[in-house]
Amino acid sequence: MGLLTRLAGTAIVLALASASANAQDYPVKNITLIVPFAAGGPTDVVARIVGEHMSRTLGHQIVIENTLGAGGTTASTRAKRAAPDGYTIIMGHMGTHAASVALYPKLQYDPRTDFEPIGMAAGTPILVLAKKDFPAKDLKEFVAYVKANVDKLNNAHAGVGSVSFTTCLLLNSIMGVKPTTIPFNGTGPAMNALVAGQVDYMCDQIINAVPQIKAGNIKAYAIAAAARDPSLPDVPTTAEAGLPAYQASAWNALFAPKDTPKPVLEKLSAALDKALDDEGVRKRLLDLGSDIPGKDRRGPVALGALVKSEVDKWGKVIKDAGAEVN
Repeated sequence: MGLLTRLAGTAIVLALASASANAQDYPVKNITLIVPFAAGGPTDVVARIVGEHMSRTLGHQIVIENTLGAGGTTASTRAKRAAPDGYTIIMGHMGTHAASVALYPKLQYDPRTDFEPIGMAAGTPILVLAKKDFPAKDLKEFVAYVKANVDKLNNAHAGVGSVSFTTCLLLNSIMGVKPTTIPFNGTGPAMNALVAGQVDYMCDQIINAVPQIKAGNIKAYAIAAAARDPSLPDVPTTAEAGLPAYQASAWNALFAPKDTPKPVLEKLSAALDKALDDEGVRKRLLDLGSDIPGKDRRGPVALGALVKSEVDKWGKVIKDAGAEVN
């Protein structure tokens, strides 16, 4: 064996040993947590709640970076291209890491292969919402009114590919309507427009809506889940309200770039798990209507399987609705 070959082999061994040592020492500095939407929306809220506790566990601050655009796919592309060292992670969701595959033919990442799953953070039921002076008094009247006046109505969402876009795409498809859709840079701004009466209706994760519903600022016609939510006991399920075909839920989960070292992923996953077991974190999430995943649904393996199944599920919904972004 020549000297150069031996030297090259030694360099590789040393590099691998250095990477392993760095992973074992992780973290040694702050961690950037990319949130694909504006501050104040449901994904941002979940990220801040769990990120705060994870920071204490890891001993370094998790810093939120709100990166907007293209229904969350701009942020997801940035996360994919980040160094796989655990210092840049992303809070993805059903839109960015499932529905986007069917919606964006030129998508620059594949959520099934370009990310390492860290764990599920929260499940979030979907609500059918409208501005407070919307004429309908219940879901049946809502459906009838939208069908009769669709040319005059608009539907707010947080960008093509977002949860609010995709879940209302399903609702509109079930109702057989195609209203004007109004995009915003996140569900927070979309909710503000709904509260102000600038848009007519939207579908949103429960986290974003509970305070506004309780304050009487908007109407909630139904929750698209199998059971009522304790945070909004007076809001019926879609089945109770007469539209059983509409069932939709969202989720928020942490991902790292592909090839992030296993010891780093394990530390991040353990920190998330500890956060979700904390009574203070649980109370904050539950008060907002979140579904906290059980141990069997939290980890990387379960999340990886969920992403694959959700890509298939929402791909069919989007194909059937004829929706696509060129």
